[in-house]
Amino acid sequence: MYHSLVNGTIHVKGITDIMQVRKFGWAVLLMSFLLLSQTFSAAARSSPESFADLVETNSPAVVNITTSTKVAENVVPRGVVPEGSPFEELFRDFSDRNPNRRGPRNTSALGSGFVVSKDGYVVTNNHVIDGADEILVEFPDLTEYSAKVVGIDKNIDIALLKIEVERPLTFVQFGDSDLSRVGDWVMAIGNPLGQGFSVSAGIISARNRTLSGSYDDYIQTDAAINRGNSGGPLFNMQGDVIGVNTAILSPTGGSIGIGFSMSSNVVAPVVAQLKEFGEVRRGWLGVTIGPVTNDIAETLGMEKAAGAIVSDITAGGPADEAGIEVADVIVLFGGQSVSDSGELVRLVGKAAVGSKVTVVVMRNTRRKMIDVVLGQRPQNLTAMPQSSITPEPEPEPEPEFEGVAGLTLSEIDEVLRQKKSLPETAKGLLVVNVDETSDAHAKNIRVGDIITDAGQMTINTVDELKSQILSTKEAGRSSILLLVRRDGQPRFVVIDIK
Repeated sequence: MYHSLVNGTIHVKGITDIMQVRKFGWAVLLMSFLLLSQTFSAAARSSPESFADLVETNSPAVVNITTSTKVAENVVPRGVVPEGSPFEELFRDFSDRNPNRRGPRNTSALGSGFVVSKDGYVVTNNHVIDGADEILVEFPDLTEYSAKVVGIDKNIDIALLKIEVERPLTFVQFGDSDLSRVGDWVMAIGNPLGQGFSVSAGIISARNRTLSGSYDDYIQTDAAINRGNSGGPLFNMQGDVIGVNTAILSPTGGSIGIGFSMSSNVVAPVVAQLKEFGEVRRGWLGVTIGPVTNDIAETLGMEKAAGAIVSDITAGGPADEAGIEVADVIVLFGGQSVSDSGELVRLVGKAAVGSKVTVVVMRNTRRKMIDVVLGQRPQNLTAMPQSSITPEPEPEPEPEFEGVAGLTLSEIDEVLRQKKSLPETAKGLLVVNVDETSDAHAKNIRVGDIITDAGQMTINTVDELKSQILSTKEAGRSSILLLVRRDGQPRFVVIDIK
């Protein structure tokens, strides 16, 4: 039997051929089905079938934290009587004689935490235990221990506690949060709303979030995080802690799928320092920095807006000693790229005090490598004392003014310092008038501002400013970078010089 094609029509002859065609078709369908099944199976393997094994392994290390604080109730309430008035003592005497008054009462708060060592070190949020008179750590098996505070870091809202135990504890370890990607599965364990041990799961929604702190590096997740979850761990699928659940964004106070966990790569070194020293010893560079905007990058001849630009340097600090200059753009710190000013703050904060770090800066369109020995940030940075007696200045001729780029400027000297009550440290050019039609006015340069740098060079005279403008034009650029100080606070401004 056979089949043939005649005038576009298939003529099948013989039942055997028909069955062979059918068998071939079924074989193709079967192979297609197997291939699709393998594809779907591979996709399914990227999401866990269950979190049960992970929960069973790690949950013994997650704890509930209860705090109590004594609040005295026989004090004179603020605002009832004026402080220091005779009525204040009268009100207190009346309160003391009142037989129905209540004594001190306890207020309590609930949170979460997790054990990070077999000998009883526990991590939680600082706001969970802040101001507490007593801290209790409760394990899933309902055993309780009294805890003491080893150390805290308010900058990232972390506290390290210690409980005394007679047996080794189950503990969890920090993972590398930088390996986590948006879309990865994560799991949170904690004590939401005081309901006790609870598990929630979701994905990483975003990374490198900042809320309000200089050292912020939050992981955003849609895993349900509520009040009481604070201080609890955020796990990856390998069972490592990659974040400490700290905050939620919610108009109602409950989870709406926007929770924030401080990343483990920020928390882990802080915990290690709290354990060793009882305090945090962060590296200190001794600079004031700002963002590199597109305008600044273009003006400095940079290919893209990245890094952190130095707007001020602490005299005698590590950066000053190493030779870093104002208007340098820090692009590498210790071999790591600096994406923005926030990234530099985090990198410096993680570096050890006393360590030698190579910093790469952009200066006059060229890269320069500078070795810096990091210091420890002073507890109190106070201004140098000044004499309270100001000598009567002798009459001097009026300073001369000169206009450049829509700005009327005066060179700062001793006469001008005394006349305008400027600090002894004031140097550069004082702005005495601004043309309201100029780009400088549009960029918020105002009378009283002081220009100290132009085109990454320190200037003290109008001629030096003009020279920098001329050099910038000869280089083919139509704008110049100025460092402007207002009330002592530095900021960079890019103005047109067409």
